[in-house]
Amino acid sequence: MSRQIVLDTETTGLSAESGDRIIEIGCVELMARKLTGNNLHFYVNPERDSHEDALKVHGISNEFLRDKPKFAEVADDILRYLEGAELIIHNAAFDVGFLDKELERLGRPQLASFVDKVTDTLAMAKELYPGKRNSLDALCDRLGVDNSGRTLHGALLDAELLADVYINLTRGQEALLIDLGSVGAEGEGATRADLSGFDLPVLAASEAELAAHARVLAEIDKASGGKTVWPAADRPAAEAVA
Repeated sequence: MSRQIVLDTETTGLSAESGDRIIEIGCVELMARKLTGNNLHFYVNPERDSHEDALKVHGISNEFLRDKPKFAEVADDILRYLEGAELIIHNAAFDVGFLDKELERLGRPQLASFVDKVTDTLAMAKELYPGKRNSLDALCDRLGVDNSGRTLHGALLDAELLADVYINLTRGQEALLIDLGSVGAEGEGATRADLSGFDLPVLAASEAELAAHARVLAEIDKASGGKTVWPAADRPAAEAVA
């Protein structure tokens, strides 16, 4: 069973290369596309102040972070938690860039050497919704994910929202669950048929079937006193049969 970790960070600014640091990391675990409750969350002392613009985004004061652990103190816990998992991140290059820089300061390998792979939900959204806004808030609105509690950015809350967004973005149906009744032990009454390898044909209605359909429309229209709501283009055939 594949293990997925939805990850988000908050930072002192926008440029890891210019010395900005991670101040918060939040992760939620998915197993079989369901939240397990096995989350990871740290506030981190960045050893520098946040930029004013960044403070407006996350609202985490410099004073609040003074007594929090430094990244070096929590790095092993973070890497153990992430090890071997698929990471799901919105605008992955940003968060991975900051994590790689923190690991570089400690003389550790880059994040990619600890995890299975990284999936960028921003890239997925741009492919699905080209030309549209694809921020986390925009995707929550588009996909019906409740983000009413998100007045400021927070890594754990944003990771939880992104998990919901990811599930909605990847909800394509590739299999049918076929009910076989209550045969066998509990949980054995259904089997999954994989349809991904089949090219299912499209069968058009025959002339006889179209004529039969028109007769049914006519009967319904007549019974309703001409109050049916289907397009007027269908009415002549219906009236002719009536």
